[in-house]
Amino acid sequence: MSLRKNKLRESHSEVDTGPLNDILFILLMFFLMISTLANPNVIKMSVPKAKSDTKQKQSVVVSIDKDKNFFIGAKKIIADSLESALKKYINEGDSIKPAVVINADSVAQWGEIVKVMKVARMLGATTSATVTGSE
Repeated sequence: MSLRKNKLRESHSEVDTGPLNDILFILLMFFLMISTLANPNVIKMSVPKAKSDTKQKQSVVVSIDKDKNFFIGAKKIIADSLESALKKYINEGDSIKPAVVINADSVAQWGEIVKVMKVARMLGATTSATVTGSE
């Protein structure tokens, strides 16, 4: 009988834990991302609130045809009453500057367009002009 111990039986088996760290790191990242997506309000912020209504004011459309006729919307107005007609749509005390869009025929005189722009600016509105061709 041999009383010597077999050297093969003496070897200890070990578990390699190197890849275990990688797997745990990936799982940690996965759960952190999922928990952020599950509750989108993780970051609490105080968002400023407006004291007044912030709706944008509708623009007023002034049209000028080739015969020097003025229209606000679809309503025909006299050139001399342009300021009083625009005052109904533009209030000087508004915090939001209203916009006046001028649609002019291509044969309309620029003097008429500039007249509408001056009246609108005097009432505190911004202006933009478009010229359409007559067919």
